[in-house]
Amino acid sequence: MIVKKNIFLLISVAIFTTTQLNAQVPDDALRTAWFTFNGSARYMSIGGVMGSLGGDITAAHVNPAGLGLYKTREYVLSPGFQLINNNFNFRGTDTNATKNNFNYGAIGVIIGKPNNPNYSKWTSSAFSISINQLANYQNNIQFNGFNNFSSFSEQYLEELIRDGANMTAAERNYIFGSSLAFRTYLVDTLADVNGNVIGFQSLVPISTGILQSYQSNTSGGLHEVAIGFAGNMEDKLYVGASIDIPISAFNKNFTYTEKDATTITNNDFNYFTYTEKSKSFGIGLGAKLGFIYKPQEHWRLGFALHTPQLMYFKDEIRSWMKTDTEGYAGVKEESSDNLNSGNAGVRKYYLVTPWKAIASASFVFREVDDVRKQRAFISADIEFVNYRGARFSSLNQDDITAKNYYKLVNGEVKDYYKGNFNFRLGGEIKFNTIMFRLGGAFYGSPYKQRELKANSFIATGGIGYRNKGFFIDLAYAHNFNKDVVFPYRLNDKPNTFAQQKGSNGNIMLTFGAKF
Repeated sequence: MIVKKNIFLLISVAIFTTTQLNAQVPDDALRTAWFTFNGSARYMSIGGVMGSLGGDITAAHVNPAGLGLYKTREYVLSPGFQLINNNFNFRGTDTNATKNNFNYGAIGVIIGKPNNPNYSKWTSSAFSISINQLANYQNNIQFNGFNNFSSFSEQYLEELIRDGANMTAAERNYIFGSSLAFRTYLVDTLADVNGNVIGFQSLVPISTGILQSYQSNTSGGLHEVAIGFAGNMEDKLYVGASIDIPISAFNKNFTYTEKDATTITNNDFNYFTYTEKSKSFGIGLGAKLGFIYKPQEHWRLGFALHTPQLMYFKDEIRSWMKTDTEGYAGVKEESSDNLNSGNAGVRKYYLVTPWKAIASASFVFREVDDVRKQRAFISADIEFVNYRGARFSSLNQDDITAKNYYKLVNGEVKDYYKGNFNFRLGGEIKFNTIMFRLGGAFYGSPYKQRELKANSFIATGGIGYRNKGFFIDLAYAHNFNKDVVFPYRLNDKPNTFAQQKGSNGNIMLTFGAKF
């Protein structure tokens, strides 16, 4: 599959990109914005609905007004396990990849207390400290296929030609990419009939076809520490806010290979392999505001706003290349470590994440003061996420080159993504101390281009037990997802990508007790 070239970055600021890491891409912004729900087992089992329900520690990460339903103290622990099954189709070839790992949901403490009606119009107030894994970056992506249209090596040609690089620059200035290709003769000079260097060429025989192979193992996650506050006015209006500290840790081991698809042994190309190891750490600050209102005894209406989060990131990268050009130059190897005194490349920058808004409504059957007599509820959330609102910026505002570069990046984010809606629905039925729960959710595509098919449908269910201040909940959420993966990006011709269709299973167990 191919997609138009105009949605990708123009890597046009040579000084900036060559002295640091590879160019920023829109995917870096999406990693902190496009993910499905995660939290306590109760929250998971009802389809991630929490905008107007409350009474759960996950409310601090969705709508902190829901903390206002607490009038006692409670601690919560949520271990989990994830099962990943990915299916990819790349240029007509199907591939499967799996990965299983431990994860966790909402963990923390809520302190709720009634207020003295003689001194305050607020019936009760609550405070919480919690941590939740918003996104799990554990994944295994593998695909391969035949391609006679484009090559990974063309990235390096574009970079060298666009920058007007000479042989010295090609050999020294692009130590995490083009210089590795040049030093291993994957890319070499192009001469005229008189032997004068007039440009660069790739030795990959695209016209006769190549076998491409992509493998990426990632780990880490997006975690959020939330300090929540909420107030309850006459058990009718609940307002809340949280101060959020997002913490991102992302590690990637990536190997890409192209092999000659023919049996010709004298066409100056056998194979090349590019290996990259990178890690990214980010930390930031944001806030959530919300309210829940009961217009009638059985109804709850909620609204929450998640402000953009300002995050500081530090990325590190190391890369290696091995190329066999047969009789042209034989087998050659090079690494960024060798060209950078054994040091990883470093990039530091800011990212402002997209804002989010949630509107919600719940209907609670037989809602009375004694919650043990509440028999059931049904609830729905509608969420809007402004994916195109992500913005990168340089740490050094006096660096005009970096500022211009990130301006280009942000323009591509706006062209590449769009805002979209997510929908969640869930309910619970209660039999004294035992609860049964079901839910579902749909997350729409963040991509503006129609060729990029992406969405998630999640089916959920679970069971809970509550008695004498102790509770235990078990949930299972099954995510049927679609996405796209680009092995490389070109600016001068359409891009090819793998279509992902997979499923993820998420098991969550929550223990809690009042104290």
